[in-house]
Amino acid sequence: MLDELGTAIASGRIPAGTVLRLEQLQDEYGASRTVAREVVRALEVMRLTSSKRRVGITVRDAAEWNHFDPRLIGWQLGGDCREQALRMLMELRWAVEPTAARFAALRASPEDRGRLRALASRLETTARAKDLGTFLEHDIAFHHIVLAASGNPMFCQLSDVVAQVLTGRTEHGLMPPEPQPGAVAMHVEVALAVDAGDAGRAEHAMRGIMEQARDEVAEQFE
Repeated sequence: MLDELGTAIASGRIPAGTVLRLEQLQDEYGASRTVAREVVRALEVMRLTSSKRRVGITVRDAAEWNHFDPRLIGWQLGGDCREQALRMLMELRWAVEPTAARFAALRASPEDRGRLRALASRLETTARAKDLGTFLEHDIAFHHIVLAASGNPMFCQLSDVVAQVLTGRTEHGLMPPEPQPGAVAMHVEVALAVDAGDAGRAEHAMRGIMEQARDEVAEQFE
């Protein structure tokens, strides 16, 4: 029920300003009052709706939503507005991840540097094997370590957003059929640059990853 209702709101099929009633939702989804209340509470936490006594449940303007919520990102990537959602998410990643890589090169612990080297190697191996599922797991872990190793907790909290973007692109067929050698090589370059403490090189390599991802997304909507 939450996924269906959330997707309808995220896609605009239920537009801002629409007033919903709890009883209406119970009837439409065949849900108990308890379940309907839990779903509405979840939507309110994400700031998709607000509730007022004697008014009902009102869908909020998109500008008020919590756009960093991974569930909302998943709904947007799976709905009719996926192109717009991907564009916004790519702009966010472009703004943050190259800078995170720069700081990771300056601040990463020896353990983080070792993990990045190991993950870069695993990305190469799984890419050659065309094991997309395992490649995705390693890719998510790689970007998480870069964000965390930046030493900026605000960057680190974007890890779930990046994970949802990578997962959503894979699940919805918005990735190439197999990992591109150039993209894999740039991940290796990021790992080597961070390991060497070369901030400029790490930032440049991560920006290359963002450019590759941007071009791949653009090709899907030509």
